[in-house]
Amino acid sequence: MGPLQGIRVIELAGLGAAPYAGMMLADMGAEVIRVERVPPPPAYPDVLARGRRSIALDLKQTEGVSVLLRLVESADVLIEGFRPGVAERLGFGPKSCMERNERLIYGRMTGWGQEGPLSKRAGHDLNYIALSGALLAIGPAGGKPVPPLNLVGDFGGGLLLAFGVAAALVERQRSGRGQIVDAAMLDAAASFMGMFCGFRALGLFEDATGENMLGGAAHFYDTYETEDGGFVAVAAIEPQFYRRLVDKLGLDPDEFLPHGFRGVGARQDPAAWASLKARLAELFRTRTRAQWVELLEDTDTCVAPVLGLSEAAAHPHNQARATFVDIDGVTQNSPAPRFSRTPAETPEPARRPGEDTLGVLEQNGLDRDEIDRLARLGVVCWPDRRTQEDMDG
Repeated sequence: MGPLQGIRVIELAGLGAAPYAGMMLADMGAEVIRVERVPPPPAYPDVLARGRRSIALDLKQTEGVSVLLRLVESADVLIEGFRPGVAERLGFGPKSCMERNERLIYGRMTGWGQEGPLSKRAGHDLNYIALSGALLAIGPAGGKPVPPLNLVGDFGGGLLLAFGVAAALVERQRSGRGQIVDAAMLDAAASFMGMFCGFRALGLFEDATGENMLGGAAHFYDTYETEDGGFVAVAAIEPQFYRRLVDKLGLDPDEFLPHGFRGVGARQDPAAWASLKARLAELFRTRTRAQWVELLEDTDTCVAPVLGLSEAAAHPHNQARATFVDIDGVTQNSPAPRFSRTPAETPEPARRPGEDTLGVLEQNGLDRDEIDRLARLGVVCWPDRRTQEDMDG
């Protein structure tokens, strides 16, 4: 099931961005074989590792690289998240892999990209989005930039890699040849800023924290605390929705809808935003979150409750769409997007790291004696592997 059924992917295990790309590809029906290090890490409910088989392979040993290259021969895609030059040094860079399989899509996931002055420097999500121009715009007026979890860099980068792989697979249908996909978390964050590049050219976007309409500076696009300590999100950007919000809240039209309001006036006058925001903050603290939702949620005022993960999974809309799914007792995101003819199946939970080593290697033509020899050398392993003494016997 899924639109990528029949596509085989080798994923070299890493953190954050590349596993997210692997999850997306697996969710869409690709057969993904995840290569863990030796010894493999402990098992835990790793949502990003769901839906694929897992093998443990020591890629610092020549024979481990030989096994990987054998797997590459029958693969459509390989994705890796090492710093630039590491895969080449270990013997499984694009040239080595594509000599074995010229149709291979070689996906590379890094923070800074494959070239440039910072390409080999260490970094994390927050560093990459800082350099993209995105981080400075996120946070309250008068405050410091606020980390948006690791959603923008890590998972934006993984999304970029998955999109790049899918695009390369489409192109391969025409050319019959593979290619390298260079996906960087910095590039993903910069891509997300495309609309704001246009706004800046029009003088509608400031390089400052808390000074932009969509960054929380406007009173009609922000979150407000409620009487019970909850929050609601207000996003009444369009004039018709803003007018409806003003009406439903019983606000003074002379204050909030000046000059017969036709899409101009205080709503779009940045000089008035701070005072109007203070008025709204005072008002929203007079009722509980549930009371505001009851009043506003079904009125096209663009107001929604700010939910935690557990609340989000229980919300009637998310339940109706099965936005979240329970897999082995872990509530998690359902596969997305959705397809009319080739829907994705409910993913299998993450396997124990290395659990499928034996089966995958046998499927790729290694006999049991050879696999046992590699296991004794520490090149491969699996959780229930017999002891060395057993094999020697």
